[in-house]
Order: sequence, then structure tokens, then C-alpha cells
Amino acid sequence: MSLAIVYSRANIGIEAPLVTVETHLSSGLPGFSIVGLPETAVKESKERVRSAILNSRLEFPAKRITVNLAPADLPKTGGRFDLAIAVGILAASGQLDTSQLGKLEFMGELALSGELRPVPGILPGLMAGRDGQRHSIIPRANAEEAALLQEQGVSVCEHLLELVKHLKGDQTLAGIEPLEPVNPLLTESLDDVVGQEQAQRALLIAAAGGHNLLMRGPPGTGKTMLANRLPSILPPLEIKAALEVAALRSIAGLPCNTDSMHQAPFRAPHHTASAVALVGGGRQVNAGEISLAHGGVLFLDELPEFSRHVLEVLREPIESGSILISRAAYQTRLPASFQLVAAMNPCPCGYYGDSERDCRCTPDRIRQYQQRISGPLLDRIDIHIDLQRLGKEERKLLLQKKGSNNKSKQLRKQVSLARERQLKRAGKLNAHLNQAEIKRYCRPAAAGRKMLEQAMEQLKLSTRAYFRILKVARSIADLNNAAELENGYLLEAVAYRKFDRQDC
Repeated sequence: MSLAIVYSRANIGIEAPLVTVETHLSSGLPGFSIVGLPETAVKESKERVRSAILNSRLEFPAKRITVNLAPADLPKTGGRFDLAIAVGILAASGQLDTSQLGKLEFMGELALSGELRPVPGILPGLMAGRDGQRHSIIPRANAEEAALLQEQGVSVCEHLLELVKHLKGDQTLAGIEPLEPVNPLLTESLDDVVGQEQAQRALLIAAAGGHNLLMRGPPGTGKTMLANRLPSILPPLEIKAALEVAALRSIAGLPCNTDSMHQAPFRAPHHTASAVALVGGGRQVNAGEISLAHGGVLFLDELPEFSRHVLEVLREPIESGSILISRAAYQTRLPASFQLVAAMNPCPCGYYGDSERDCRCTPDRIRQYQQRISGPLLDRIDIHIDLQRLGKEERKLLLQKKGSNNKSKQLRKQVSLARERQLKRAGKLNAHLNQAEIKRYCRPAAAGRKMLEQAMEQLKLSTRAYFRILKVARSIADLNNAAELENGYLLEAVAYRKFDRQDC
């Protein structure tokens, strides 16, 4: 038979569209051409496939070989199609039986020796193959990542010759052994934090409802330390969310294993990061920091030091929970439902309002520094807090306090219970409620509405800030297992809109 059809998967963001690899052998001068919008790495697979077949002691047909990667208008990148192309050539030349190829999908890059090398973004392809009810064959080097699926429909191999023997029935490829999920290890705990009770309270509320948080204070007040310990009070990810996070790490080429699978991600890009590095994109649509933080925390330290343009691109993803990346030939949407935690100094020198050191900045410099954070972005941050320097008595406890995980474990239980109430009530965290859901689940009593109206007028709050206050108050109530939004919860939520009343 001179025509063979084999299946593989492309990689566009978190999507893995099906690619049909059609291989045709015809008479004429020997040649090898690949069509179907292949990029350079795919075109170069001709040499890798030829050498791999010959070095596996198999016959490379001396015919005119045409390989079509369909659909033709879908860009094909990387070496992930090498294995499918090699199988297609062997099947079209009669060296393999084609009857079982329709139930299989192949992904893997070939070395010149015929060995299989791992490819990035294998997990989305396996998930799509499972949904398409096909059995996937991948390099053994991708086995650990494939084991996260907890599925049996995957086989691994190390060499092209090993795959050929399997397809001929001479031997059987090894399958994937599902791995037991590992509970995330708490490497850092809030027990390490001395003082800053208000900040720790704000951190608890932010964790309970998935709210965005901005901390402001002089250097050394513990802003970064608190942010780094937020993951220690976040509950483990459910399996569906964990697989989505693992798929994003897979396309970014980051390690995926059971040790990190259920831990909420924590990303802290440097302030020199570009807009593309933050939101994703590039020629091959790489996941940005906001997508790698999906389901977890995006921490922006020294917030005013980020480029204004870089910060402004966060506004839409904060609201929508995803980022749409458009290219001339296609569009792809990457999930980006992250919890923003940011930290900043109050002024360029860092000591404006400090109780122990004098600020050297002029009022104009302070205003310009604070105004690097635009009003629309600040409006999207639910909780604002000021941190002050520790007192003398608190500083004495720094070296005396023994670290443990007890406090973080206790707070994690509170956060888990609060989130269970939210998911049972609305199917989502409070931070993600839309306006209709806010009116349904976050309705205050008449006295509370009147108080909020007065706060809106006095603090010049926007309508968005009004709804965010209600969502924060709902999270405070959930921490207290309260059904009604009491005035005390509303007052505390209003107090967290501290920076709205200032020119920053």
C-alpha cells in the first residue's frame, strides 16, 4: 500500500488540535517533501527520520515521498511529528500493518540513532487524545509527565525499533503506571512572621476569597516575606485544576511531577519583565507569567518599578481570568485566573511615613512615584494595607521564635472551609463573582447599604470598588461561617480600600 494515514497532535498554547499525517509513496526520482505549513524544525525532520529509519536497520524506500500534515492551514512547529512521519513511511512502504493505526496517536522527536527524545507540551496532547478515544505512544522521557493523567491509554518507548516490534506484535510496549498524588510540602510558614497581625489578617481574607492584595510599607517590614508564605495557607488544587496547571507548565517546558502538581503555583517575575513575558505570546505562543500563575498567586514585588505598559496589560486578565493571543493564522486563549499580590514602597527612598527614619523625597516625587500605579489597576485590587516597622519588643522575638507549620496549617483549614462554603453556594470563589451573583449572594441589610453609600461618597469610590467591597465582606463572613453580611464585616472591607482615598 502506497498511502498511509497516521495521527498526531499539534501544540498551540494549551490546545492540542489533531493533525493527520498522510504519507504517499510514488514512482519517480527519489525525494522527500513535507507540506502542510511546516516551520523549519518540521522541515528538518526529513533528515532525522531518514537517518533514524536506516540506523534502526529498517528500509527507507527509494521513492518519491510526500508527507501532508493536515489541516494545511494549521501551523506545525517543533520535532513532535518525527515519530508519526516515520511510522507513516514504514506503513506506506509495507513494513507495518496499517489496520491498527487509526486507533493510535504518535508524538515524539527522533534522534539520528532512532532513539526517541522528549517533546514539550505533551500533556495537552495526551488529554486531547484521551478525549478522542485514541491510545497515545510517546517517548519514555515524557513518562513522568504522562503519569499525572492517571490514565491507562498511554504507552512509552525508547527507540523506533522497539515501536516497530510492538506494532508487529513481537513485543508489548510498557504502559504508564498512575502515581499517587503527593500532598504539597509546606516549606515556609506564617509561624516565621513576627507581628504584622493586620497584614496576616488581610492575607487570610485574601486567601479565603481569592482576592487581590497590595501591601505598602518601608523596606524590611515583611511585605515579601508575607507574600512568599501565602501558598502555605492555600488548599491543594483539585485534580481538574491541577491538570490544567500541569498542562500550562508542560507547554512552557517546566517540570511536571506529583510533588508540585497539587500545589497552587506561585510566580514572582522580576520588575524588568516585558509585557510578552508577563501575558504570554511570542512566535510559538508561549505561556506568560499570568498563565503560569493560573490557579495560584502572581507576586509583583516593587510594583512601581514595573513598566507602566507592562502593568496596564494586566487589567483585562484580572477581570476575565484568561488572555486571548491573536496571530495572523490563528487565535488561542490561555487561562489566567490568578490571585495578584503586590508590594511597594511608599516613596522612592522608601521611608515616607516611617516611624524611625526620615524621608528624603519631595512631595512631588512621592506623588509621581505613587501615581505609577494607575487608578484603573488600583481599582481592581480588592485589599490595600499599610505595613509599619516592628516595635522594639517585637524585634526581640525575631531570634527567639521557633519556626513550625502549626499556624499555616490552622489557617489553611480555615481557608479550606471558607472556600467550601463559597463553592457550595455559587460554584466559584467570591473574587470571581459577577455583578448578578454579587447582588444575589452579597446583599447587605438596609443599614449596611446606607453605610456603604456614605463610604462611597466620602472616599470617592468607584462602582467597581463598591462591588469588590461586598465580595471581600462576603469572604470575611465565610471565614466566620456567617450567612448575613453584618456591619462589622462591611466596615472591615471598607477599611481595606485604604489607597482609594489618596492620590496614588
